Amino acid sequence: MKSKLVSMSEAIASHVHDGDIVVIEGFTHLISFAAAHEIIRQRRRNLTLCRLTPDLIYDQMIAAGCATKLVFSWAGNPGAGSLHAFRRAVEGQGPDLEIEEYSHFGMVARFSAGAARLPFWPLRNYMGTDLPTVNPAIKSVTCPYTGEVLATVPALNPDVTIVHAQRADEQGNAQIWGLMGVQKEAAFASDRVVVVVEQLVDESVIRADPNRTLIPGMIVDAVVVEPWGAHPSYAQGYYDRDNDFYVAWEAISRDVGRMDAYLDEYVYGVRNRAEYLAKMPGTAERLRAKERVCAGVNYGY
Repeated sequence: MKSKLVSMSEAIASHVHDGDIVVIEGFTHLISFAAAHEIIRQRRRNLTLCRLTPDLIYDQMIAAGCATKLVFSWAGNPGAGSLHAFRRAVEGQGPDLEIEEYSHFGMVARFSAGAARLPFWPLRNYMGTDLPTVNPAIKSVTCPYTGEVLATVPALNPDVTIVHAQRADEQGNAQIWGLMGVQKEAAFASDRVVVVVEQLVDESVIRADPNRTLIPGMIVDAVVVEPWGAHPSYAQGYYDRDNDFYVAWEAISRDVGRMDAYLDEYVYGVRNRAEYLAKMPGTAERLRAKERVCAGVNYGY
């Protein structure tokens, strides 16, 4: 079978287009900042960005002018404060940005419906909240079995989903361990899928531990090998979360000049992730994961 291995610049050029609905998933863990930075460098515009927790990654893309709409649940800088480019846009002091807000489970339900190729997903999630009054996409349906009135959310089928994983083979069979979000649901719901990995491995490695394969190669369009591609988030077993960066972002994002300077130096000013990392000497040594290997399992019969 033909290899799906490409460079990051090739993957974004081929699979992320102006006007696309784009998902970059990963719940605190395995967030593909490298892909977001390449989207910024290629100056994609009019994107609808979707994500459960649009933290720093979408704050940077909003600041760079990539987005015209954000579909999300909670938004903020985890443990540190607000997303100030996002906040300026919402308050009318930055680029125009339409917002469409759900609960966390509302977003999970949208991806689940999209992955199942269903038109909507029912849930009880909005009892006692006023989100349906500000989001007309949240509707209701009467259960044909019980007569209960349930909330519904529409399916979400992105144009492209980008998932960061620890390892994959050249066909895109991607394995993830540690904290997971809705990477699988978002990938199955999407028209195109790009998998970014810390490490490329042989197919035999994937086949030897099949239960760890979260994204099957049959739905993957491109595979990118990008070590440290999730920094400042983390990749379990490879490097830790850069908490210092998240704290520093609070001050950087508050100031438009400082944010622009950051983008100029660390995004536009580098060609790839290796050059990005070289601008932060000592980061790899500070964050590299120590070894803690789990016991193996017997797949014999």
